Amino acid sequence: MSEKIYAWLLHLYPSQFREAYGTEALQLFRDRVRDEKGFFPCLRLWLDLIVDLAISIPREYGYAQAVSFGASAPQRLNSVPVFYVLEVGPPRPGAMLFGSVLSCLALATFWLSLNHVGNYVGLGIAATGRLQNDSKFFQLDASQTDRQTAIRATNDTEVFKMDAVERRRVIDAAVVILRKYYVERENAQKMADALLAHEKRGDDDNVTAGDAFAALLTRQMRDLSPDRHLTLDYSQNPLPEHPAGQTPEALARYRSAMKQLNCTFEKVEILPHNIGYLKLNSFPDPSVCQSTAKAAMASLNRADAIIFDLRDNRGGEPAMVMLIAAYLFDHPEYMYNPRENTTERSWTRSPVPGNSLADKPAYILTSRSTFSAAEHFSYDLKMLKRATLVGETTGGGAHSGVWHRIDDHFGMGIPETKAINPFATNDWAEIGIEPDVKVRAPDALVTAEKLAQDKLRKK
Repeated sequence: MSEKIYAWLLHLYPSQFREAYGTEALQLFRDRVRDEKGFFPCLRLWLDLIVDLAISIPREYGYAQAVSFGASAPQRLNSVPVFYVLEVGPPRPGAMLFGSVLSCLALATFWLSLNHVGNYVGLGIAATGRLQNDSKFFQLDASQTDRQTAIRATNDTEVFKMDAVERRRVIDAAVVILRKYYVERENAQKMADALLAHEKRGDDDNVTAGDAFAALLTRQMRDLSPDRHLTLDYSQNPLPEHPAGQTPEALARYRSAMKQLNCTFEKVEILPHNIGYLKLNSFPDPSVCQSTAKAAMASLNRADAIIFDLRDNRGGEPAMVMLIAAYLFDHPEYMYNPRENTTERSWTRSPVPGNSLADKPAYILTSRSTFSAAEHFSYDLKMLKRATLVGETTGGGAHSGVWHRIDDHFGMGIPETKAINPFATNDWAEIGIEPDVKVRAPDALVTAEKLAQDKLRKK
């Protein structure tokens, strides 16, 4: 809905502007919407856009008019379609009036759209046996989408009511799951005891709605263990008894999507001063994308330094993380991953035959959109002092867990693994990864190039 509103608002710009920058502006909007979750961040986004529209639309018409009469065009800033460097005075009163009216209309439209959003239960799960914060985010097939919609959608005309017996049954099941599976045994016992204590004191007695009860129990557990991957979830619609595995049809769709997207290897090139550049927007499944990954790394093999651009990378497969990281070492290296128990797969397959990047300077570009497997890659290479992180603090998605079905309406997501962390620091869960060189994400590439040039000059 919000994207349609913004697309409509773009029609207020001159036709020349829309032809030149419309697609890019819409993509920038999608990127912002993807990251701005919740009422206040969303409101802030729209306020920014309204102010932007009010200021830039009159100027764009002025710019278009000046060009049509042969006047010299104002100097525009690179890669920013909406603003340009001011060389004239303040906007005319007519432009200010137009901007004010436009702002009021856009704000009213946004407010009405908020009031028409349906009620959804934020489960954060896919009923596939595991929480899906990470792997194969391009792989969400139609059946998975249907299941998630069924799990999340609530029905106002049919409210699931709970009595004391139902509440106690769900609490008892949650206690069993905590004690048996939760990765931190001491905290598991504390949370189990807390759930029983709350129930005994009657803290839950006034809650009869299933979604409210699930939220209450989640809050009671997180009071002792603030782990956002630990959830007790409610579904108005019946949950499947046996999570469906990956079907051949879904795998075929995934392969097709990866082929169209070049396995999300958006750009591979050699920059000036023989600096290799790889923009990777996910860590796809190596069983589908291994040849693409190897070809990309081979094309950068003679570079004197390498930059990995993960600013738009939302995660993916740990196996692809290990495959690419292997090129940066001349020996097998342990890569800590909080999502998996430590096994033989926790070491890179280094050295890679014919590879010459193992001793070359490496830089990783990050943003607040850098998430999950992209953080796995960034965190370990930073801790191992093998790469310099440049950009913004990352998103903070580290842990994952297994989904346990309690009954038709309740289930529990719970972390079950505890990997060995050899570094004297916490992982990136919730807090993200601080870059070594902190700059705005749009400035990260230029900054990394300068750092690489200085490093190569000193050599």
